[in-house]
Amino acid sequence: MLKIGITGGIGVGKTMVTRVFALLGVPVYDSDARAKWVMHHNEALRQELLSTYGPETFTETGELDRVYVASQVFNNPQKLAQLNSLVHPHVRNDFEAWAASHADKAYVLKEAALMYESEAWKQMDQIITVFAPLEIRIKRLLLRDTHRTEADIKAIIEKQLSEEEKISRAQHVVYNDDQQPLIPQVLKLHEQFLTANS
Repeated sequence: MLKIGITGGIGVGKTMVTRVFALLGVPVYDSDARAKWVMHHNEALRQELLSTYGPETFTETGELDRVYVASQVFNNPQKLAQLNSLVHPHVRNDFEAWAASHADKAYVLKEAALMYESEAWKQMDQIITVFAPLEIRIKRLLLRDTHRTEADIKAIIEKQLSEEEKISRAQHVVYNDDQQPLIPQVLKLHEQFLTANS
């Protein structure tokens, strides 16, 4: 089974691309959603988070207080790196177990915004980068995340690895630029992955 990573900066439309793959019957691992699940359910990680960020890390009902954790790490690169160093190894293990449960498939997809920063790319056979021009990304995000300003969005984008770097490190690029139709690009990759593993 091939393990295909899919990445790209905020607002490029990774979720839209993975939905097309999912409609083709490809299992998709959403790293962001699974990281939240692991932070809630992995007891070893819960204890690490509590000892690092204090009792406020979880609410009285045992839910992760994401607002509190974000406030601790967002403008502190060292604390953010520390959080990632705690969470990412558990997510890597979770992905391996998940992938093993889909061993009957030709390939699986792992969607991760921080594919390179988390070193998740090392688990992958190939990487797809989804690309969209900056102005399109900002427009999409202003519509989607109505609580964010353009300055907020630009600050997030500046913290992420550049699109040029992501493209240079990927084997495949999907252009989600409102110019090139998305579905034919995904279908072509789907056929390539099936053929590579047949």
